[in-house]
Amino acid sequence: MDAPTPIDLDTWPRRQHFEHYRRRVPCTYSMTVELDVTAFVAALRRSQRKSYIAQVWALATVVNRHDEFKMCLAASGEPAVWPVVHPAFTVFNPERETFACVWAPYDSDFGAFHDVAAPLLTEHSRATDFFPQDARPANTFDVSSLPWASFTGFNLNIGDGWDHLAPIFTLGRYTERDGRFLLPLAVQVHHAAADGFHSTRLVNELQALVAGPTWLAESPNA
Repeated sequence: MDAPTPIDLDTWPRRQHFEHYRRRVPCTYSMTVELDVTAFVAALRRSQRKSYIAQVWALATVVNRHDEFKMCLAASGEPAVWPVVHPAFTVFNPERETFACVWAPYDSDFGAFHDVAAPLLTEHSRATDFFPQDARPANTFDVSSLPWASFTGFNLNIGDGWDHLAPIFTLGRYTERDGRFLLPLAVQVHHAAADGFHSTRLVNELQALVAGPTWLAESPNA
């Protein structure tokens, strides 16, 4: 696994912000948005690929564009950035009414990622362990899904979680309104890692990615 690269604090524009929200006023914040996924849903209906895996890949793609969402703390306690982060996502066991948390290595090629990640949904749908795979790497971020409800607000409260700089995403159920399909998404962020500007940019880039889902098209040889 690649090691994270320490941030040069002498040149980092957010040094004061990081120190303020990590030590003086440690806090996280959350925002819930509705993504217009009309084109995304239409593309999936023409595809054999799984909606949840496509959502996870889209999130991972935008997260990996920006250092503020790939941050961690080095052994020294100073901020550092992973070269790549991988999505960890939940798999529901309907018989036990519990879920497992699995992860898949991020690949910028959606088809390659889908080939690895999609089988995990079947493989671990009856998992009895919370983490059924081998050791989860440190450079992961969490995605969960609530396909039973379309929410307008969602908030996580992380006890003593001030060292957790990775973002956390929660997806809801599609709703149809005025002929458009909307997907609720909650974004939980450590304020030391990112400000509202960064989270809004992430959401806007995610909206653009699902609004033009040419990446969902399956290759002729698939």
